[in-house]
Amino acid sequence: MLKELLADRSHGVSIAFVLVTLGLDAMGVGIIAPIVPGLVQELAGLPPEKAAPWVGALIAAYAGVQFFAAPLLGALSDRFGRRPVILTSVVGIGIDYLLLAWAPSLWWLFAGRLIAGATSANVAAATAFIADVSGKRDRSSRFGLVGATFGAGFVIGPAIGGFLGEYGLRLPFYAAAALALANALYGIFVLPESLRPEDRRPITWAHANPFSLLRSVWHDPKLRSMALAWSCSWIGLGAVQSSLVLFTRYSFGWGAATNGWVLAGIGVSQAVVEGVLLSSVIARLGERRTALLGYAAGALGYVVLALALAGWTIIPAVMLLALGGLAVPSVRAMVSARGEVDTQGEMQGVLTAVEGLTAVVAPLLTAWLFYAFTSPALPVHFAGAPFVLAAGAAVAAAVLLRRL
Repeated sequence: MLKELLADRSHGVSIAFVLVTLGLDAMGVGIIAPIVPGLVQELAGLPPEKAAPWVGALIAAYAGVQFFAAPLLGALSDRFGRRPVILTSVVGIGIDYLLLAWAPSLWWLFAGRLIAGATSANVAAATAFIADVSGKRDRSSRFGLVGATFGAGFVIGPAIGGFLGEYGLRLPFYAAAALALANALYGIFVLPESLRPEDRRPITWAHANPFSLLRSVWHDPKLRSMALAWSCSWIGLGAVQSSLVLFTRYSFGWGAATNGWVLAGIGVSQAVVEGVLLSSVIARLGERRTALLGYAAGALGYVVLALALAGWTIIPAVMLLALGGLAVPSVRAMVSARGEVDTQGEMQGVLTAVEGLTAVVAPLLTAWLFYAFTSPALPVHFAGAPFVLAAGAAVAAAVLLRRL
């Protein structure tokens, strides 16, 4: 009994470290959101509507590297263990923030985002660690904590980015670098290895190749539906990342600080939903129905956001999008349940690869929609066009899961 209690305490500390690591990943995205559009405008000398394609390209570059790196890191964690992969990636995140802080041009900024994509692909190894140390009953709720941590990261990131960005667009990156490197030092002392030597397996090209993983998903009808639904989730995130700050600048004239608080509000509400409500909702409805509820709320939230005519109308949209956060951890738990002990890294790598592939296309497409519908090229001006696409994607995800 004493041994089990000590193990549970050790796992609690290590899970907390892993959650902080994932929170730093999300915080990086949060810092980028209110700062990078202005930094792009400063480095390229462009107005908001013309800066949109560059912002979308930066996000797509980040996601493209993540697409290739995620299954590789997942496979490496299945072979060498979770600990070395996670710690190495956290150090890489800290170095990346320093590169972003020193960026003298757009191309330097692109180089920093490429490194960020590779290091933040640690989601596969980190969530595999959580799956290793969690029982089936705890897995959904702990994946809910992952979602809540991402939400908290989106709170801290925009708050840091918006507040410090008022004093200098590069200052937030120095703060984020210090946090990441301090977390890496802490992890050296508290993160144990969760994968037993007998459960490890050699790396093969099929396990590290994202296209091979996607082909294997395609031959499993249930996993295919889950993966497609997962992909739809990140179309909405792509719209928020690429277009929300530009949308509020264009429609309401908001600056970095106001946009930072809006993004922080999204993170707070999502953290409350996923950290407090998720476990009770799943206990009552089950994982699939919880995901359906999340996608329905998300679709409605994106519609409200697209039709926002005044700043205050962002508030109900944020609340609905927070409820939409019920979908992501539910789908992740459903996918995890289809894997075995020695394939959790691969299962989570599949999700991260699907996410990465979608995140390459989504910001490019949504940024182009914003640019097209705010330029004189089209007779109709509708800055909310990217969010209409996001709403359609959420509906498609609900349809896919409804068929299971």
